Amino acid sequence: MDTSPPRLDAVLRQASERIEMVDARPLLAHALDKPVSWLYAHGDETVEASALRRFQALLEARESGRPVAYLTGRRGFWTLDLAVTADTLIPRPETELLVELALRRLPVALPLRVADLGTGSGAIALAIAKERPQCSVVATDASAAALQVARGNAHDHAIANVQFREGSWFAPLTGERFDLIASNPPYIAEGDAHLAQGDLRFEPAAALSSGSDGLDDIRELVRGADDFLQAGGWLLLEHGVDQGAAIRRLFAAAGFVEIATERDLESRDRVTLGRRP
Repeated sequence: MDTSPPRLDAVLRQASERIEMVDARPLLAHALDKPVSWLYAHGDETVEASALRRFQALLEARESGRPVAYLTGRRGFWTLDLAVTADTLIPRPETELLVELALRRLPVALPLRVADLGTGSGAIALAIAKERPQCSVVATDASAAALQVARGNAHDHAIANVQFREGSWFAPLTGERFDLIASNPPYIAEGDAHLAQGDLRFEPAAALSSGSDGLDDIRELVRGADDFLQAGGWLLLEHGVDQGAAIRRLFAAAGFVEIATERDLESRDRVTLGRRP
């Protein structure tokens, strides 16, 4: 009977019979305390018993539905490797469109002021702050636990031009005005079946759903933005794929101009934006 440690490539093959390979690789890398890229060049390495036990526990947790990002405590976003916890949403690739659109409206040479409302792990605020070091970014969140994660991410990446403030939406910004306000707010309707599926089951409910049509927080953000934007300032909001038309109407009713809905890489409505006259 062969009792030698199994090869890494064999461990991955067996794991792929239980979960998707795209999930198995980061979990094994986490168990080995190695980057995922290391796995590709070391398939003939053996996996010691202690690492194998850690990996088996991670496999079982993933089979039960736990998100990979919460199991590894990490998720890549933009050019950043971010810490995430169950107190924060898991940053998603489609939100990078919001960052891209914001950067287009923030000239490199100008020391503009930016706010990211409901920052969670800090993904949007930190991506913008890194790309525009001359800008001053304020990131707010109602969750003290989420802000602790965001502050840690700022420290880990040595991004100093971000302030983190606790409070709901505009509350921590009283008396201030910004050149651009961005947010990825809750936009799923309460009771939507998607909330009981996939990773959403494990993410903070308050960061996902907002009212019977999913637009309660977005209405608050659109109505309140005028008091916090400079003349000519921009509001950018991420939202659901079927909400673009309704949100454009909200922007128009609030007096915004140059209103548009931008689509993500899968040609789905994803971000609506407008400029304060």
